[in-house]
Amino acid sequence: MTRVISAVAARAQFSQVLKRVSQKNERFLVGHRGEPQAVIMGINEYIDRFAPVPAELRAMQDTAKRTGRNQLTTREINALIEKARR
Repeated sequence: MTRVISAVAARAQFSQVLKRVSQKNERFLVGHRGEPQAVIMGINEYIDRFAPVPAELRAMQDTAKRTGRNQLTTREINALIEKARR
């Protein structure tokens, strides 16, 4: 749901706006002098709408989850990279 809010109110209540965006998936249309100027939305909604994950990357992520490789530590990842380089 998109709510309309003035720039003054958005500034005064910015932490509350961010909380509602992230926890309640709300969206805010910020206006200045009666004209819409910006939209505040959650990062997940933004990614889903405007920057979707490419199919190839999604396939790699799914494979990593199935094989348990999404749980690797940085140390384990570095060891695998070093092994592949040799």
